[in-house]
Parts: sequence; C-alpha cells; structure tokens
Amino acid sequence: MRLLLVEDDINLQQNLKITLEKYGYSVDVADNGEDGLFQATEYEYDAAIIDVGLPKIDGISLIKSVREQDIGYPVLILTARNNWQDKVSGLDSGADDYLTKPFHNEELLARLNALIRRAAGKASPIMTNGALSINTSSFEVSVNGEDISLSSSEYRLLEYLMLNQNQVKSKSALTEHIYDQDFDLDSNVIEVFIRRLRKKLDPQGDYNFIETHRGAGYRLRSLD
Repeated sequence: MRLLLVEDDINLQQNLKITLEKYGYSVDVADNGEDGLFQATEYEYDAAIIDVGLPKIDGISLIKSVREQDIGYPVLILTARNNWQDKVSGLDSGADDYLTKPFHNEELLARLNALIRRAAGKASPIMTNGALSINTSSFEVSVNGEDISLSSSEYRLLEYLMLNQNQVKSKSALTEHIYDQDFDLDSNVIEVFIRRLRKKLDPQGDYNFIETHRGAGYRLRSLD
C-alpha cells in the first residue's frame, strides 16, 4: 500500500515513516501543504495522512482541494488541537477520520488499516477468497488453513491484489502502489514476485489465484 504523509514536524514525520514502512507500507512524505497538494494530486495513493497545522497551505485547505478534484482515497488527519470544532472542520473538508496528537502508533496503524479496508469494501480485517485468507491486522496469510510465509514485498503485492479482486492491474500500477517514487518502474521485479506468490500459494496449480493478462497485467480472480 502506498501512502502520502504530510507532516511539518520532521521528527514525527520520520518516526511515522519508519513505523509505517516497518509494517509494509510505501511512504512518500512532504513537510508543507504546497508540496503535499502537488503529490496528492500528481500520484496515486491508497491513503493519506495529513496534519492540520501545515505551512504554506493548511491541512484543511489541502484536503478540500484534493476532494474538489474528485480524488477519493481515504484521508486520516492529525491535529494537535483538542476542540471539537477543528475535528468537525477536518471531517467536513473531506477527511475520513482523525487522530489527536499525541497518539500511539498502534492506534494510527489500526485506523489506517480500517480506512483502506473500508475504501475497498472490506469491513473485516480478515479477507478470504476461496481457500486463500489474509489477516490485514496480523499480516498472516493462509491457504486451506495452512500458514504461508511471505516476504514483506510479497505480502504487499498480494494484499493489494486482494483488495482489488477481479481488477486487472498493470505492472506499473502494482509497482507504484508498492514502492516509493524513486523505484525503477521498468524493473521486472513484479514478475518475480508474481512467480514467487504462485509457487508459495498454489504450488500444484490447483486454484489459479493470480491470472496473467498478457499486455495488460495481473488479476486476482474471485473464487467466492
């Protein structure tokens, strides 16, 4: 999952980036609202975390501008302010949820996970597709109840495909949602990870979870 983090407190920004990357997210950062607005509208994200008190363009105005351009990925706002009016303003601007500073990273991760699931129409942290099951809270994957060990990159790829079942995703789209802006989009790394996933999830070829659409990309087909 690819995230945008707009936070002007550099220490907090870097700590959050490290934490989010530890849990498998790819994170682009900005430290002011002007740069954040450019990134928010220029690139595709699965979710954004935006501080309210930003320089150049405040967080509320940033979110309003994003929503006015019909960009609909979920937004979690961060605010150091405790009065309810600021929280209401954030939600009215188009944000989906908020956290008041200081907060525990575990709560941020849980809220972010829930926002991404809901945006994909998934209410439960456990997603199933036939014999395949993914727990997005514990990052556990199983097939027919047997645990499957995946690398963080393999898990991110599978989770993204699972959240977008029956949708064909190009290699470039998959790369953009799994890695940051500086990754080589011409790399064949997605092909390598797809081969590894097929070998780990379906070594006998019984399920054909992931289909190749030549010239278009890959699709995790629905088996439910």
